[in-house]
Amino acid sequence: MKIKKLLCLLAAIPVLCFGLTPADTMCELLAKPGLVPLTDSTPEFSWSFDSDLKGELQSAYQIQVVSDTKFFKVGSPDLWDTDKVESDNSLFVPYEGSALSAGKTYFWRVKVWNAKGKPGEWSQVLAFKMGDKLGDDSAIQYNLKQTHVKPVSITTNDAGNIMVDFGKAAFGWVELIPTGDFKKGNFVLHLGERARDGYVYRKPGGSIRYAKTKGALTRKGIYRVPLTIDKRNTTGAAVKLPDELGVVMPFRYVEIEEAPFPITVDSIRQIAIHYPFDEKNSSFSCSNPMLNNVYDLCKYSIKSTSFTGVYVDGDRERIPYEADAYINQLCHYAVDREYTMARYSHEYLMDHPTWPTEWKQHSVMIAWSDWINTGNTESLERCYDDLKSKKLLLFAARKEDGLLVTGGPNAPHKTGLRDIVDWPDGERDGFDFKPVNTVINAFFYYNLLQMADIAGALGKKDDADNFVQLSEKVKARFNELFYDSEKGRYVDGEGSKHSSLHANMMPLAFNLVPDVERARVADFVESRLMACSVYGAQYLLEALFKSGKEDYALWLMSRSDIRSWVNMINVGSTVTLEAWDIMLKPNLDWNHAWGAAPANILPRYVLGVKPRSAGFKDIWIRPQVGSLKSAKGRVPTIRGFVDVEVNQVPGANYILNFAVPANTTASVVIPWQAGSKLRIDGKKSKPVLKDGSLFLENMSSGQHEVSWILESAQCKSVGKELQKESFVSGLLSWLPFF
Repeated sequence: MKIKKLLCLLAAIPVLCFGLTPADTMCELLAKPGLVPLTDSTPEFSWSFDSDLKGELQSAYQIQVVSDTKFFKVGSPDLWDTDKVESDNSLFVPYEGSALSAGKTYFWRVKVWNAKGKPGEWSQVLAFKMGDKLGDDSAIQYNLKQTHVKPVSITTNDAGNIMVDFGKAAFGWVELIPTGDFKKGNFVLHLGERARDGYVYRKPGGSIRYAKTKGALTRKGIYRVPLTIDKRNTTGAAVKLPDELGVVMPFRYVEIEEAPFPITVDSIRQIAIHYPFDEKNSSFSCSNPMLNNVYDLCKYSIKSTSFTGVYVDGDRERIPYEADAYINQLCHYAVDREYTMARYSHEYLMDHPTWPTEWKQHSVMIAWSDWINTGNTESLERCYDDLKSKKLLLFAARKEDGLLVTGGPNAPHKTGLRDIVDWPDGERDGFDFKPVNTVINAFFYYNLLQMADIAGALGKKDDADNFVQLSEKVKARFNELFYDSEKGRYVDGEGSKHSSLHANMMPLAFNLVPDVERARVADFVESRLMACSVYGAQYLLEALFKSGKEDYALWLMSRSDIRSWVNMINVGSTVTLEAWDIMLKPNLDWNHAWGAAPANILPRYVLGVKPRSAGFKDIWIRPQVGSLKSAKGRVPTIRGFVDVEVNQVPGANYILNFAVPANTTASVVIPWQAGSKLRIDGKKSKPVLKDGSLFLENMSSGQHEVSWILESAQCKSVGKELQKESFVSGLLSWLPFF
């Protein structure tokens, strides 16, 4: 342990001597701008840091842009040199140099000064290419990536056919690579997402994919096995793949009925199509192994379903929907340091909206999430007018109280709006549709608050003030009209006597419930179990964590009931399902990322990492680990990575280790046990409590440890729980108290 710490200290010496050096850079929102031509004639530059030293802040920066790297070598940039700019800003600095030409490649680098005024080294040189046509400042995206995947196992089934398992389902195709024993001949293959008894399941049910294909091999070399086009997901509103990719399908297994060459791990491969994805940018693990499996399932779902470059609803339709896109977005941000696909999907949906009322409302949520996570306002500026006039639904607001008047799923209101609440319709917990309903207006209240933030970010103060005033009016009337104070729950709508899960979890998730009533509403929500779809689960879990019911939420995510992520694993899928089970949605598919909510819930709530200010300048770290003994992980942000680790004996000992990027601060909230002794970075400290929790504001960047131990526990012999290896290093710091 001492050797490791010494090595870490030695590794940090160059930073101590030379200041702060950017570790990662971006041009526009692109971490790899050399792969995508830029259309913005004044691109914006960003950088982040990977320093573990405490309190590292940027005090100044210098950016240089050149047409050829030779200008860097001679120290004479030919296009732009900012010289030293006194500023702590490290996000989206706009280019202000000589005009950039269409079709040309340029190079840039940045140097920064730390809080003590010491300059760091120049960042690595990054290339960026301008598009053939400049001036169209719209969302951009990467080209899709092709990954070669080898089999994880090759077996022979009872029929003598070769069964190839690639380990995980992916969208793509199969390639055959004949070996030296090759002879001309026919092949017959069965591809599918589902296997049974050693065979690719020929009739998997629903929209679970299966295909049979055959052909003839006449020569050695790589041979792409042809697939038949499916018109259901390649026409109409479906997102089209680039022509050069051809036909793809999701599959995990290939059963080879006939082949003219030996099948080995080197003679067959899966070509997986997906958006660029870096596995190392995120992680999560805890003391509940099943929860770890659920996280892995959901994280991989975000990667594998990115095969069109736009957030789509799965393989059956391949159509973007706003609610799907929002959950995709939250998950994508939590598992990769990637923002372009979310923005592109959002702006695509602004031009290609879908029909449900709540889906329109999700467009506001996507826009706000884009801004709060990146700190960038370009997309807000492009979309603001349409967000205000078309997505906020002010045209449907009732004059006397501001509440929205809309319609049920089968009888649209005169405004043309059709509510959905949840999907499929059997997952609505008996919701009683009314023209003025609770779910729609909960979303409306949340949208008003978000639009106030958006307007404020764009300098539209009058709009921001109006949105806040209307939100207060809506909140007051919402609780007056929908809340049944006698029963401690919300009814489904004006004139309804029915209380569904949805009518209660949405107000909890969107902070509409008065503090004095939160416990009663949360108890009702808990009593309904998982009476919602995989989409509704996003808001159910948020409501539970916001209500202090994290243990119940953790149980829901790790239980093995039919309505669970464990069930998705148990039925054999490696990607989240469209619904909890085929029994609940007979036409479901096995590749729907809107079912991947734990991919964002676990980092955002269990590890507790969220932006406190736009672009993560200040970071919330509020772990809600419940009774888990340990939880740790890495969460990507636009400014770098946040590492969090919690170890505890609930009620007796709590140790939080965390690291936040340089040029940021953290606001930390952890549970507190009365009578405990507090240490921050090894020093005795006096606790500052807020709402019964320990609250630490403006924690500097770098690595920190916050820990407490219950005083009464010190007077007893150290029990078996405190002897566990995970606590030994933390307990050593408490020896002076004994």
